[in-house]
Amino acid sequence: MNTDAKSIIENGKAILGIEFGSTRIKAVLIDPENRPIAQGSHTWENQLVDGLWTYSIEAIWYGLQDCYADLRRNVKEQYDIEIETLAAIGVSAMMHGYMAFNKQQEILVPFRTWRNTNTAKAAAELSDLFVFNIPLRWSISHLYQAILDNEEHVKDIDYLTTLAGYIHWLITGERVLGIGDASGMLPIDPQTKNYSAAMIEKFDNLVADRGYQWKLADILPRVLPAGKNAGFLTPEGAKRLDVSGHLKAGIPVCPPEGDAGTGMVATNAVKPRTGNVSAGTSSFSMIVLEKDLSRPYEVIDIVTTPDGNPVAMVHCNNCTSDLNAWVNLFKEYQELMGMPVDMNQVYEKLYNHALKGAADCGGLLSYNYFSGEPVTGMAEGRPMFVRSANDKFTLANFMRANLYAAVGVLKIGNDILFNDEHIKVDKITGHGGLFKTKGVGQRILAAALNSPISVMETAGEGGPWGMAILGSYLVNNTANLSLPEFLDEKVFAGNQGTEIAPTPEDVAGFNAYIKKYNRCLPIEAAAVKYN
Repeated sequence: MNTDAKSIIENGKAILGIEFGSTRIKAVLIDPENRPIAQGSHTWENQLVDGLWTYSIEAIWYGLQDCYADLRRNVKEQYDIEIETLAAIGVSAMMHGYMAFNKQQEILVPFRTWRNTNTAKAAAELSDLFVFNIPLRWSISHLYQAILDNEEHVKDIDYLTTLAGYIHWLITGERVLGIGDASGMLPIDPQTKNYSAAMIEKFDNLVADRGYQWKLADILPRVLPAGKNAGFLTPEGAKRLDVSGHLKAGIPVCPPEGDAGTGMVATNAVKPRTGNVSAGTSSFSMIVLEKDLSRPYEVIDIVTTPDGNPVAMVHCNNCTSDLNAWVNLFKEYQELMGMPVDMNQVYEKLYNHALKGAADCGGLLSYNYFSGEPVTGMAEGRPMFVRSANDKFTLANFMRANLYAAVGVLKIGNDILFNDEHIKVDKITGHGGLFKTKGVGQRILAAALNSPISVMETAGEGGPWGMAILGSYLVNNTANLSLPEFLDEKVFAGNQGTEIAPTPEDVAGFNAYIKKYNRCLPIEAAAVKYN
């Protein structure tokens, strides 16, 4: 038993980070040195209701309570104590989406998550109006689409927020949102670190003839950067979180954030010229900018770090699902041959063998589109492997082509940043399932982005750990450090991770692959059309 951790929990010095992911709700308890000392989780799934992806209010609160109860069990088993109080709490969740409430605090329509794509008309019109790329999943797109669709509930809106903002509101009574999550509701002005006043005015003028009793600024959460006090756990909030009744009210709660922001914190990628890539079922890159882009791009979202710096985000719907499906095929073959199967070994052997393939994959191509891919203009997806009779069809080339496909769309989006906008980056950190086999995913991504890629041991702790660190930044930043300074000095001191730089041969090979990939996209489009 870790007696230090036990006394930290007993003395109320531990910090709790909770993150609502799309398939799991996770809680991490950290000590004042930002090390994890306990965790809990709850598995959940979204539902398709009336054509829209949602999680019910009941599922949200049951999930939170079950996750916290799992954390309590973990603490009880490890340390034989109860959690009575904490130094701080932070809540994060999948970004964007739409949660609208009336004056009685009742939700007006089921929570509309980031997965919904019914907002295309609204997003396109707002992008033109604001001269700023407004993605389909942003809250303002959902609100305007509801207006365009003449939805009855819009006139009754008293408060509009995200999932993280909703949880925070009900446990503290405060209508606030961390600046990173807020940047997925409505664009942030980098000078004021608040919603763009010009865009608010344009929106209000756009809907003025509708006769709503509200103005946009009145229904949005107040924007807070990391480190600002965002309220305290209320007695009702304590009961909502811990149904056993042990947890006491009065705990400071930091500004609620989105999962992109907590990923930046967990990989120490919050200062300009740093970035991170999350590569799992889907993938996204976050590059912290030194200057504004020259113009809006439909495939690049501009959000912010938790302390308000602008970030260029490239989001891809597909990453490792098709790759995993092929690996499972080899697992079936191994079972068929009567050989014992160790999946870690299967991945390790196949991934490392891929590095023996030709840098351009011998001409082989893979499209990993389980779902549509907005970056390449595909509304739907069909997984597809393509080769000609003259291509070099070897196992190494085959696996390499599938690894390239996992980050191919990410490369297309980032090529705009690096080649067209000449963005400079000193360090990019990778995290997620693609990097589990040591060195391989790193080398592939380094070739794709033509940039050194680092992987840290701590990156595996993920979003809830990043959220707990933001809680720590609220209460343990006695030296009044900036967020980048706090992460460098108090969290990641001495942990720079393992870095792999791209080789000229790999970069040239990936460029040749992506040139052919772009040229052959009509094959994927035809598969969607006819199959």
